[in-house]
Amino acid sequence: MKQANTAVVVGAGFGGLALAIRLQAGGTRTTLLEKRDKPGGRAYVYEDQGFVFDAGPTVITDPSCIEELFTVAGKRIEDYIDMLPVTPFYRLCWEDGTHFDYANDQEALDRQIHAINPADVAGYRRFLTYSKAVFEEGYIKLGTVPFLTFRDMIAAGPKLARLQAWRSVYSMVAKFVQDEHLRQAFSFHSLLVGGNPFATSSIYTLIHALERRWGVWFPRGGTGALVNGLVRLFQDIGGRIELDAAVARIETEGARASGVRLQDGRFFPADAVASNADVVHTYAALLNGHPRGTAEAARLQKKRFSNSLFVIYFGLDHHHSQLQHHTVCFGPRYRGLIDEIFNGNALAEDFSLYLHAPCVTDASLAPPGCGSHYVLAPVPHLGNADIDWDVVGPLYRDKIFAYLEERYMPGLRSQLVTSRIFTPFDFRDQLNAHVGSAFSLEPVLTQSAWFRPHNRDQDLANLYLVGAGTHPGAGVPGVIGSAKATAGLMLGQVSA
Repeated sequence: MKQANTAVVVGAGFGGLALAIRLQAGGTRTTLLEKRDKPGGRAYVYEDQGFVFDAGPTVITDPSCIEELFTVAGKRIEDYIDMLPVTPFYRLCWEDGTHFDYANDQEALDRQIHAINPADVAGYRRFLTYSKAVFEEGYIKLGTVPFLTFRDMIAAGPKLARLQAWRSVYSMVAKFVQDEHLRQAFSFHSLLVGGNPFATSSIYTLIHALERRWGVWFPRGGTGALVNGLVRLFQDIGGRIELDAAVARIETEGARASGVRLQDGRFFPADAVASNADVVHTYAALLNGHPRGTAEAARLQKKRFSNSLFVIYFGLDHHHSQLQHHTVCFGPRYRGLIDEIFNGNALAEDFSLYLHAPCVTDASLAPPGCGSHYVLAPVPHLGNADIDWDVVGPLYRDKIFAYLEERYMPGLRSQLVTSRIFTPFDFRDQLNAHVGSAFSLEPVLTQSAWFRPHNRDQDLANLYLVGAGTHPGAGVPGVIGSAKATAGLMLGQVSA
């Protein structure tokens, strides 16, 4: 397809930013529209009383995909962003007192695995070999290739079959590792992209190899500093960004998009339109009234969607030096809790938590001697569990605070300076996320690659998708990879 002269990208999340940069660098005059007062999408930033809170995501696992955005724009990442290594990657903790520092140090990993179950040292090595093979096929070779036809899926089929892609993440880990703690340690990663370890394709074990290849990183100044660096890059090469620019609809003329109309009435004509908005919102709301929008929205709403999240952002007047940057706090159950999160119709009595303590790496995110944190609990999306989060949210916050204070952060509630919560209602209302899902469509095999909404719409030839709802999926590397795939189509670099 011929390269567009002008393009409009809806939504300034990581996917939208990465796509806008690639388009502008490739010679397409690009305008980026963001409905909120700051760019970033899910990577929004809250500031209060000297505390800086990254809304998320905060686990950066492939700095090379970010660096490539600067390279294609003829710039150096070092002039915009300072990326700091995080070691260990995560501290994993269980209620029986077991903990595991997961780092990119084979000797340290072997030593810790041996202490838990000596037989699993060799099993982990075999799992790592498998994970690396999946990484090469699923991420390096296919992660930025658009799947527009079923032929593309057929071509990838034999490779996926050899890797036993029909098996779940957990079952594949369990094939190599015996101890239940270690099975959890090496299978929880799919939760970072909205995947149920007991249902998501074993292809997602590639996350383990990805982390071992490049490490885990954190931008100095927080994820918001990374967002701001990408915005500055986009503007430095001539791109235009509009904030407080809520989109009312994508205008069409026949089988083509003609531009984007804002809620304030302004119109942005374009040769091509790309949406980084929630994929269901794109079709149900932004294409409301067009037959394609109606039909595709109805089809997508029948799909399986990822879980939602309950998040507490909180600042303390005390620095908890016992914490690591990333801590995963496993609750008393694993399989049963995850089943309730993804399939249940109510909020479970127990929870597992991810605790973010960025001041371990960058003390500037809080006043001197203080700490900025957030803690999140995976919870059911609104389509499964009809929970009134306006009522339940404050109660759930108090329950989580009490748990953290008892087990991980003594004195938390007396040290509290500020806090706010972000619930499935906020994912729905602030981010337009269908049923409040935090990660869009659930990444099961039958909703991956060609089975996922395509990077280019099949009927509206100049309408494109980018972000978690299209190929390859959620997570920072995923949505930046989707931008590369979509940009290849829009710039005429991919014939499909």
